[in-house]
Amino acid sequence: MADEKYLKITLVRSPIGYKKNQGVTARTLGLRKMQHSVVHKATPQIMGMVNQISHLLKVEEVNAPVVTEAKPVKVEKIQPKAKAEVATSAGT
Repeated sequence: MADEKYLKITLVRSPIGYKKNQGVTARTLGLRKMQHSVVHKATPQIMGMVNQISHLLKVEEVNAPVVTEAKPVKVEKIQPKAKAEVATSAGT
């Protein structure tokens, strides 16, 4: 386990203006915004994706993944709207 390699991948250029599949590859890696970083194991699949869009990325090798605790998300419950009563005419 100690010999596993990890990559810190940072999106430094926007995929806008490049082929659509390059933007999809960035999203698949988990890169959502400029200067956003993610840490992945250095697997052949990840290395292939990094190689495809290397001109958009900054890649650093790190010893172990940095784990940060996620902030709890406040979820507001949406109350259903009351259905409008429909008046029916009783006339024939």
